[in-house]
Amino acid sequence: MKKTGINMQTAAELLVKCLIAQKSDVIYGVPGESYLSVLDALYDQKDAINFITTRHEGGAAFMAEAYGKFTGQPGICFVTRGPGATNASIGVHTAMQDSSPMILFIGQIGRDMREREAFQEIDYRAFFGPIAKWVTEIDDPDRIPEIIARAYCTAMSGRPGPVVIALPEDMLREVTEKTVPPAISIAKPSPSAQDIETIQSALQNAKRPLIMVGGGGWDRQGRLDLQQFAESAKIPVICGFRNQDLMDNSSAQYIGDASFGKSDAMKTCIAQSDLILVINQRFGEVVTDGWELFDLPTPTQKIIHTHISPDELGKVYQCDTHINSCPNILVSQLLYCNINCQWAEWMNECRTGYHDARQLPETIGAVNPAQICDALNGLLDNDAIITNGAGNFAIWHSKYLNFNHNRRLIAPQSGAMGAGFPSAIAMKSIHPKRQVICFAGDGDFQMTCNELGTAMQNDLKPVVIIFNNGSYGTIRMHQEGKYANRISGTELQNPNFKDISNAYGFDYQLVTKTSQFITAFQKVSEQGGIIELTIDIRDIAPNKRLG
Repeated sequence: MKKTGINMQTAAELLVKCLIAQKSDVIYGVPGESYLSVLDALYDQKDAINFITTRHEGGAAFMAEAYGKFTGQPGICFVTRGPGATNASIGVHTAMQDSSPMILFIGQIGRDMREREAFQEIDYRAFFGPIAKWVTEIDDPDRIPEIIARAYCTAMSGRPGPVVIALPEDMLREVTEKTVPPAISIAKPSPSAQDIETIQSALQNAKRPLIMVGGGGWDRQGRLDLQQFAESAKIPVICGFRNQDLMDNSSAQYIGDASFGKSDAMKTCIAQSDLILVINQRFGEVVTDGWELFDLPTPTQKIIHTHISPDELGKVYQCDTHINSCPNILVSQLLYCNINCQWAEWMNECRTGYHDARQLPETIGAVNPAQICDALNGLLDNDAIITNGAGNFAIWHSKYLNFNHNRRLIAPQSGAMGAGFPSAIAMKSIHPKRQVICFAGDGDFQMTCNELGTAMQNDLKPVVIIFNNGSYGTIRMHQEGKYANRISGTELQNPNFKDISNAYGFDYQLVTKTSQFITAFQKVSEQGGIIELTIDIRDIAPNKRLG
């Protein structure tokens, strides 16, 4: 259809303008013929929105998820129909489990081809429905402004998460006179005065209180207010799985993260606490040790559970008090509470347990990951961004690196292997001048190492630290625990990482003993590069050895 009126534009052009109006500045994706008209519309908007061409839809989706997690604004991903969409599903699942705002756009078959099993056809609502907050299709170009605005609201409201929108290719070529709406605003639930009084009274009467924090939707001011409140009230704080950057780890109130391999000291603190204020943390499997830390359905400890989404309140545990509130608003109001505490001994006990659990262990191999992480605490910029995928290798830096409000952690709570490297590229696309460090296992890195091409093409090179132990280590650990001396399917014959690094223009350093690391890091820290650590498979985790 031809443009005739002065305000006429193609649906694809209107779509791109709507994204820009909602303050999106980058798109991650793999091009496809199903949305060629969008790519053409982007040609005229290069100064406003950047399209980063990735090597795989899974990598693009991981980048969009990481963007959403870091910025609080939806990360945008474009993929083609069928295989492109299903490849991208891993990023959608990660965004859902990690509470990250994200919008996946899928080029769709023509509207007249539906339900004939057309080339690459898939039922998007059925496929993505269980792992997305909302799945829809735009059939009428006049509805683009409405649906885009709703998509941003849905992705960012309540518990943030992913939205999936299918775009029939014939619809994208049609014309419309609809105008671009302004940027949306998000409603945020607030605690009532009675809610704050309930929290204050409970804390005032507690003898061994704890605060547990996590989830999505936090902003910088919220993190600062959380720390100020905890420090003024002298309450120990536990951060949720891969949420260590919600609280400055150097604070006397921080006592660790509720992750895999919790220390006995942390478990004791949780068991002995008589009041736990849980702020925005959902009661997932990792945080609760498979729902065994607290009795089901009613915990022994008194728990006040606050969450930005009412759907999370009472979902698993029936707590003493449920409060629907945005975490940032809640902690800002808690600052006005006057709490006269007598918890010095309790606080010192909790913090001492945290320090004791962080004592650097000895290793069998010549490369000690704990000592390397300890060295990095002094080498990293204060505002460095750390990313990782999934595997036992991630336990080392999660345990021994120090995080704060500026030094951020971007990591998948979904346990998605391969997420770390694309996430690091996304962080470089947002802050090209900041130090970005990706921790990766040898198996983990090879899930998405093809994105080295994306990093090379766009000059977005983080520092990648590869833990090479020649194994899918986490699975090997469980395998040896359940099927001793019957190793099957978990060994890896790895490529020459130096050759791969050089092929993509990355500097490369090999570390075979701990003393070599500082020099190796200094050589790649400015321009990015790959550091390969040769790790003994027996050093499977801190204070844990295979066999």
